[in-house]
Amino acid sequence: MLLQNLYSAEGLCNGTQMIVTRLGFRCIEVQFLVADFHGTKKLIPRILLATTEGELPFILRRKQFPIKLCFAMTVNKSQEQTLGIVGLDLCTSAFTHG
Repeated sequence: MLLQNLYSAEGLCNGTQMIVTRLGFRCIEVQFLVADFHGTKKLIPRILLATTEGELPFILRRKQFPIKLCFAMTVNKSQEQTLGIVGLDLCTSAFTHG
């Protein structure tokens, strides 16, 4: 799952689900799982992330891929998704009172 909006016109938006097809040192090749761009392959580069002022007494900078492994998703992320199989855990209440 993509963690940041990179190129929204090309489908690289926050929450986009994809399959990693090739892993490189500076970029990752992915294949989209979303309906509008299903099957399309794109490259995702490493991006520079830095802390903001006031959070730490120094600025921490690092390069990393803006993706994370996704085994589960929230209700908000699953809206407008077509899913073949869904598992639902109802051991605890999904809603709060009020």
